[in-house]
Amino acid sequence: MSGTKKQRPGRRTADTAKVMSPIPAESCGEEQDILIIEAFYGGSHGHLADVLRGALKHRAQVYTLTDKKWHWRARTSALYFSQMVPKAHHFRYLFASAVLNLAELVALRPDLGQLKKILFFHENQLVYPAQDEKERDFQYGYNQILSALVADVNLFNSQFNLDSFLSSIKPFLSRIPSGRPPRSVAGEIRAKCRVLYFPLVLPLYRVPEATEFSDEDLQRPLHIVWPHRWEHDKNPDFFVTVLEELHAEDIPFRVSVIGQTYSQVPDSLSHLAFSLHRNLLHYGFLPSKDDYQETLKRADVAVSTADHEFFGVAMLEAAYFGCFPLVPNRLVYPELYEEEHLYDGNSPSNLTDILRTFCLDPSLIRTRRQHLDVSRFSWVNLRSDYMVLFDA
Repeated sequence: MSGTKKQRPGRRTADTAKVMSPIPAESCGEEQDILIIEAFYGGSHGHLADVLRGALKHRAQVYTLTDKKWHWRARTSALYFSQMVPKAHHFRYLFASAVLNLAELVALRPDLGQLKKILFFHENQLVYPAQDEKERDFQYGYNQILSALVADVNLFNSQFNLDSFLSSIKPFLSRIPSGRPPRSVAGEIRAKCRVLYFPLVLPLYRVPEATEFSDEDLQRPLHIVWPHRWEHDKNPDFFVTVLEELHAEDIPFRVSVIGQTYSQVPDSLSHLAFSLHRNLLHYGFLPSKDDYQETLKRADVAVSTADHEFFGVAMLEAAYFGCFPLVPNRLVYPELYEEEHLYDGNSPSNLTDILRTFCLDPSLIRTRRQHLDVSRFSWVNLRSDYMVLFDA
């Protein structure tokens, strides 16, 4: 997400989702000592807040704002939460995502500055691929640097996210025309940083064995899925270029484009609806989780063409449900995927060649399936790493 991000459909009809507390503290006989703040309650941000709330139960009080107008949440949510969080409290821990300007919040509420402050970076604004570099808003990255300085613990959802943030601080701050920080800001932040993967909560599912497929199953056209947000940083142009080349060669395939959609559709995806309408199985966001997961189960290959990815929940979910992931050899992907899943992210022809092979003989995929171990990213395996943050 970035300052140029368009409005997302919210989960709630009201503009604010103020307080989420399933069990009043007075009813359970224990004090709520954990304050969770999510300034952009939607997608992976909302998922993490919900997972922590469920695990911490009576200990956590959660304050949120809906996932609308990201740039305004990043700019102004500190003032909102400074007035929403009561001054009479027993909090000892504060957990927030890096959308929140933590420096502003603790300046407005010095009492919250005394808590153990844990900041989670779903992304970092220092390396977000702006469509026009001249339009990059310096303030978003600067706010994240200040927040990281104020936090006691900075958590990053991948090593790539952490490394790219720290290595970009010095060149980012060099844009300041005068009055630059005299000492290493990255060095001060580095000591407070660690990687903690995003926790996936997945239903029990067993990928079918090759012997369970009939001859007809093995021969039906390859089903390709693209499960990403319909925005420029996911590089839909690259994906459509590859599909149109396959189509021009009269190679059979089916495709589902099922990520989050917005009011403005990228030109390439609009064109796809016309140029490849006979190949499309699904086109547009599937709001039902069951429908979304069923589509992943029926697909053969999941493709990412992203220019921006710090973790990639959608691709890992697709891999869990049996898709063979194909990801560019850049960003976070080499950290999470083995070499057989990587392609040259600068070469549409390389991805075209790989998909052509699979399309011409779908049994290559269906008899091997995939064996990417997604369990290390599951909440079941990561729960203890999160709970120790709160001495639980």
